[in-house]
Amino acid sequence: MTTTDGRRREPAYPRPRVPWWLGDTLAALLVVGAAFAPFPVAEFRPTGGLAVAVVLAPVFLLPFRRRSPIPVLAAIVVLFGAGTLLGTLAPGVVLATGIAVFAVAARTPRRRTIVVTVGTALAVLLLGLPAVGGRVFDLPVVQFTLLIAFAAAAGDASRSRREYIEAVTERAERAERTREAEASRRVAEERLRIARDLHDAVAHQISVISLNAGVASSAIETRPEKAVTALATIRRASRTVLGEIGDLLEVLRAGDSDRAPSPQPGLARLDELVAGFADAGLVVGTRVEGPLASVTGAADLVAYRVVQEGLTNASKHGAEHRAHVLVAVDEHEVSIVVTNPVPVVRAEPDPDDVRGGHGLLGLRERVASVRGVVETGPTPGGFRLAAVLPVTRAADGAGSSGSSGSSGGTGGLS
Repeated sequence: MTTTDGRRREPAYPRPRVPWWLGDTLAALLVVGAAFAPFPVAEFRPTGGLAVAVVLAPVFLLPFRRRSPIPVLAAIVVLFGAGTLLGTLAPGVVLATGIAVFAVAARTPRRRTIVVTVGTALAVLLLGLPAVGGRVFDLPVVQFTLLIAFAAAAGDASRSRREYIEAVTERAERAERTREAEASRRVAEERLRIARDLHDAVAHQISVISLNAGVASSAIETRPEKAVTALATIRRASRTVLGEIGDLLEVLRAGDSDRAPSPQPGLARLDELVAGFADAGLVVGTRVEGPLASVTGAADLVAYRVVQEGLTNASKHGAEHRAHVLVAVDEHEVSIVVTNPVPVVRAEPDPDDVRGGHGLLGLRERVASVRGVVETGPTPGGFRLAAVLPVTRAADGAGSSGSSGSSGGTGGLS
């Protein structure tokens, strides 16, 4: 078994194994010792060379019990019957029968084990009757039968323990694989969340800095006062982006319980957002229909990001330095529409307009987190970004995780 990173994983419950040759040697010693032990019962001692051969034959059969337990058991029972016909009960053969029964019980299902054990016990009982004069309850025969039953019980217990350990090990390994997959999923989600938050915190302000830098460079000689205003805007935006990056780093370094979440922007800051773009030279017309205060929670944050996304795209890729924002709120949903003119003639299509940038991708994910819909695309004479977000409690609850873990960002066409 290997982990997801390719390293070999040791079993959760390693099973110590007795060397096969040691088990076979011990079984052979027990069989031979029982065959020639000085028992006081005359029927236990083999008489004649053929009887000795029958008593010792199980020693050569037992090593095959692991591969073919039932055939080996049947052959040993036959040897026991042959021994009784030669006038000996052969306790060594009975002991070999018990070892073979143990092997059968340890390697076959319980139902088959019961059938084999009952059949073996009856066979030993019936085959042993001639040697004891037909006395059914003769003590040696009863002992042999109990030995077989005990061997079957021990083999079944061994099999059950092995299956239990294998099941526990498999569950532990499956749980470890599940934890590894969950950890990988959480890491991926966290990386995506960091990317979105960083995009939200930085991209808009960087766009403001870039636009005002262009204004300052073009007006520094002809209109110094405009260049000074643009440089002041750059300085303010730089401070803002540094502060937002610092807040983001504090969140990353601190645990969830060590630091309260930073306040998230919403439609209450719509005028502030529009003013920031106005300082960058974008003329924004705004129309609000309905009470903005009714938009709360995750929907409020996503609505703010939609407006921010649309205005950033208008300032970076639009024409005529103007845009229009419509925010309509009713009892069930909030609609946001941001439109702006675009250049009429373009020598080659911008590949970003075809595939979209990280901002629009993140915005779609954020809107989906609150069960909203977003549409983007060209309109006659311009570009349109529209989103519809539910403002019910269910939507806020469903998107609460998205409000802190995902972000639409800005500069979707960047």
